[in-house]
Amino acid sequence: MAERSFKTEVGKLRLGAGELFRGEGILAVTKALLQSGVSYIAGYQGAPISHLMDVLTDANDILQELGIHLEHSASEAAAAAALAASVHYRLRGAVTFKSTVGTNVASDALANLASGGVTGGALIIVGEDYGEGSSIMQERTHAFAMKSQMWLLDPRPNLPSIVRAVEQGFALSEASHTPVMLQLRVRACHVHGRFIAGDNVRAVFSLAHAMERPARDVNRIVLPPATYLHEQEKIRTRWPAAQQFIRRHALNETFAADSQDFGIILQGGMYNTTVRALELLGLATPFGESQVPLSVLNVTYPLMEDEVLRFCSGKRAVLLIEEGQPDFIEQNLHAILRKAGIATTLHGKDLLPMAGEYTALVVVNGIRRFVDLYAPRLIARPKPAPVVVPSLEGVVHPRPPSFCTGCPERPIFTAMKLVERELGEHHVSCDIGCHLFSILPPFNIGATTMGYGLGWAGASAFSTPETSKRTISIMGDGGFWHNGLTSGVGNAVFNRNDSLLVVVDNGYSAATGGQDIPSSQSATCLSIADAVRGVGVKWVRSITRTYNVARMRDTLREALTTHEKGPKVIVAQSECMLNRQRRERPALEKRANAGQRVVRERFGVDADTCTGDHSCIRLSGCPSLTIAPNPDPLRKDPVATVLDSCVGCGLCGEVAHAAVLCPSFYRVAIITHPGAWERLRTRVAGAVISLLQRSA
Repeated sequence: MAERSFKTEVGKLRLGAGELFRGEGILAVTKALLQSGVSYIAGYQGAPISHLMDVLTDANDILQELGIHLEHSASEAAAAAALAASVHYRLRGAVTFKSTVGTNVASDALANLASGGVTGGALIIVGEDYGEGSSIMQERTHAFAMKSQMWLLDPRPNLPSIVRAVEQGFALSEASHTPVMLQLRVRACHVHGRFIAGDNVRAVFSLAHAMERPARDVNRIVLPPATYLHEQEKIRTRWPAAQQFIRRHALNETFAADSQDFGIILQGGMYNTTVRALELLGLATPFGESQVPLSVLNVTYPLMEDEVLRFCSGKRAVLLIEEGQPDFIEQNLHAILRKAGIATTLHGKDLLPMAGEYTALVVVNGIRRFVDLYAPRLIARPKPAPVVVPSLEGVVHPRPPSFCTGCPERPIFTAMKLVERELGEHHVSCDIGCHLFSILPPFNIGATTMGYGLGWAGASAFSTPETSKRTISIMGDGGFWHNGLTSGVGNAVFNRNDSLLVVVDNGYSAATGGQDIPSSQSATCLSIADAVRGVGVKWVRSITRTYNVARMRDTLREALTTHEKGPKVIVAQSECMLNRQRRERPALEKRANAGQRVVRERFGVDADTCTGDHSCIRLSGCPSLTIAPNPDPLRKDPVATVLDSCVGCGLCGEVAHAAVLCPSFYRVAIITHPGAWERLRTRVAGAVISLLQRSA
């Protein structure tokens, strides 16, 4: 159950040649795939291309009509390996995943694919999750393209350019027998626009044809001595073929080429930001008509030397707008210009930041410095005095990201805090997923994270017999099936590690939007507990309701203090609250609108009982639990209170019980369309309470 359904939008994917397609970037990518005659698509969800897999899933009926096989891969490596179908057969295939973490996982498969090359078109659509809104380490896909000699497309962020990049990407792959990477930033994935659609195309050579007529070319198999020939083929054959295709089809673009004796070279994905910056400086119109020459690299690897030299010849200077570091393109441009003896001055990271996201403000400042050096007359407006923005530190309270209201993962870390009070702190190895928020306040639990499914492996070095203390590792169910079963559980069993793993089983790949995984109830419903027993773990405990903080605490204590040696696993199960609400709320609203009885549970705090020490808040961190002024005029400490956002998970009351806090929490049932008996009982209770209040 993904966080968003595209059932209504996928109808646009049936538009034919000449019809106008309007929509989001992800939908445009899907339509372009259908127009390109693909035979198969595989992928693993992750920002910013999670919705691409969601769209494809919702459009599976259309895919089946076209004979396209769609696969939700177990990992990015599994997705990349699916492109093996294009090695020997004229099959067009596409895979998608988040970069750079997904590309890291897939790098072995991608390296083998790029070494032997392909016969059919192979397109790798990577979501470049870069910038302040990213959830991963800041690295660039460009390095992988250079390392494995794959061509990298970075189209201008508008729908016609994106669609053309997809279609030409397949053709470029086939022309050069090389897999092609298509890089999409967050803004490109979600930009809205329109383009003239083409007809959806069914592959002439299908998967069935390939299976019925098996073929192989030993020269495409990655095995010595062919591997030595592959390296030579990349340079002598594939590279020139790619350059010829890029040149012939004008994949790169130039605007206002001769308008000035200086210019700007930029990544295609930076086009919208650059034009906006030029507009703010009075050097371009809102429609992209620039007064400064622009060379747009829709193909950022390989660079076309003849195009670079043609653009730079006769220009005093050029500014390269290359987001991220290292400055791969800038180094390449320096080499091209100096080898050719071109004296054009190249600016880049000297006028723009070496690292960090290139927002409009950053690019405005860089272009202003560049133009001031070579044509200050173009920016004739008086320079405004620098605006000093006061620091918000000390004014606005920090709000670190945290678990959602009602999240079933929060009580796990509440229980861990309670165990810490008894047994002291432990080394905690974290993993990728929602549970990573536990490293932030109010829990402050967790020391490291090494990758998706590597939580237990990240603590393996601490397996020493010189202490009786055990490490605690965290792993989500998504990470478990992705990589953790082998790299974490299997590794711990093989090495007889005496440590604890807590598998957070919320039923979905929740952090990427709530997609199904092998243990989801709506999918294959595989048992994580059975899986860990299957690879040799003897000590396994399952908790089917994580909100039971006392049981969670007792089980953790047992795992950390038992005399039994060897790996230990606690499977902590409760459904992701967001997905639960997505399923239940529409059903409840439908019943309420139909006049049927609906009951919703909420919690509250008795202000007269609350002691005001706020331990409940520090131990749960629920966003719906906050403070309010004390109604007692003789007491100054604010009391705890529950906001209307409460979903009735019951954690606050469970915490108060397990931690022996004040009994100030109460549970109420909010009834919509109550029955006659319930209405009568409520009136009688109200009258009795009113009478007692008056008598007091």
